[in-house]
Amino acid sequence: MHKWMLLAAAIVTEVAATLSLRASQDHAAWLGVVVVGYAAAFALLTLVLRTGMPVGVAYGIWGASGTAATAVLAAVLFRDPFTWLIALGIGLIIGGVLFVELGSHS
Repeated sequence: MHKWMLLAAAIVTEVAATLSLRASQDHAAWLGVVVVGYAAAFALLTLVLRTGMPVGVAYGIWGASGTAATAVLAAVLFRDPFTWLIALGIGLIIGGVLFVELGSHS
C-alpha cells in the first residue's frame, strides 16, 4: 500500500507542476511551483522504485495518469480543448499501461 501512496503523490505533484507550467504563461510566479513540483515528483518516483515496483509499471502508471489528469484539469482550469480524439488517446494510453502491468507479472 505504501508504494501506491507514494506513486499517487508523485502523480499529483507532477500534474500540479505541469498545470503550474501552463499557469506561468500568464504569471511568472508559478515557475517556482513548477521547479519544486517536478523535483518532488521525481524524488517520489525514485522512492516508488525503491519499494520494488518495476520501472515500466511505475513510469507507465505515472505517465498515463499524469497525462489524463493534466488533459482533464487543463480543460477545466484553462479551457484547453478536450475532444473525443483526446479522450480516445487517453483511453489507449491507459489500456497500454494496463497491458504493461499485466505483463509484468510472471
